[in-house]
Amino acid sequence: MNKLKLYASVAIGAVVIVGAIVAIRPLFSESAGAATPNAAAMAMPVPVTKIVKKTIPIYLEYSARAEAIRNIALQAKVAGYVQQQHVPDGSDVKEGDLLYTIDPRDFQAALDSAKAQLQRDTAALEYARGNVDRGSSLASSGYLDKNTYEQRTSVLRQAEATLAINQAAIRTAEINLSYTKITAPFPGRLGRNQASVGTLVSPGSSTLNTLVQFDPIYVTFNPSETDLAIIEKARSRGPVQAEVFVPGDDKPRYSGALTFIDNSIDRSTGTIVARATVANEKGTLLPGQYVRVRLAVSERPDALVVPQVALGSSQLGKFVYVVGKDNKAEMRLVSLGPTDGALISVDKGVAEGDSVISGNLQKIGPGSPVQPLPPQQQQQAAQ
Repeated sequence: MNKLKLYASVAIGAVVIVGAIVAIRPLFSESAGAATPNAAAMAMPVPVTKIVKKTIPIYLEYSARAEAIRNIALQAKVAGYVQQQHVPDGSDVKEGDLLYTIDPRDFQAALDSAKAQLQRDTAALEYARGNVDRGSSLASSGYLDKNTYEQRTSVLRQAEATLAINQAAIRTAEINLSYTKITAPFPGRLGRNQASVGTLVSPGSSTLNTLVQFDPIYVTFNPSETDLAIIEKARSRGPVQAEVFVPGDDKPRYSGALTFIDNSIDRSTGTIVARATVANEKGTLLPGQYVRVRLAVSERPDALVVPQVALGSSQLGKFVYVVGKDNKAEMRLVSLGPTDGALISVDKGVAEGDSVISGNLQKIGPGSPVQPLPPQQQQQAAQ
């Protein structure tokens, strides 16, 4: 009897366990189904760019330094005390602007004296001329001897010479007086004052200030012997355009043209001195400043270009990802050519019309499923 009860209890427990398993089995199936993701939902959204052909410029780029076209020391041409400085240190001035005045009183007095002497000698000349006129009629009638007449003629000529000397003295005094006003010989920027008001200055030994021309300005650089042949070929086709970059800038801030190549190559370096003349209207490019200059020497037509941001790097070299079959990323090793701003040309590895992935490169790999973004969404992502 006891054995029958035991067997009955075991049978009932087995039925309960089997029923519980049957009851919860659909739940496990649903959970497993929910945990299995949709392959399409795993595709990484990526911006893409179609590869196109484009004519791009070929540049040669160099380190360079800005140089002033004119840089002079302002010096006194006459001796005297500095009476006034008319513009502050560091001012931008125009040609003809008054910069300094040297005490003009001595030179004004010298001019007044020269003018007074001219008046005196003009009166003497008029008297001598009247004597000659009167003597001429007397000499012709025999009332004046020849020697006396010749003396009067000599006095007239001496008076004329004295008048010419006086006129030269006036011009000299006027020039010296004008030297007391020091003006800007060309547009530029003043430096630091070196002669305070009251300083005694003299010709050739005293510098009042410096004046530097800023616009235009030279940019000097040193191309190699190899580059020289390329540059000369470009010059034979016309003016060679030059663009100047300030350190830290990725776009040119100044532009001009190549205007000078030296007549000999430095034997120790194998380079030659060249310079471009660049517009500097705002005066923000300073003499002595280090910059980068690039010359547009030729063009490459039908170049395949991709955004530089699409480039990746590995031990095998540079590569890009393109959208391949079934929207999967394909890695393409590429051989690169010249750059053009944010674009770079590709000599080998891609073809026209390929869709290059230009973003989220760190989140994909070869064979990764990707979802190209529509152009509108790409613009919004870029902003």
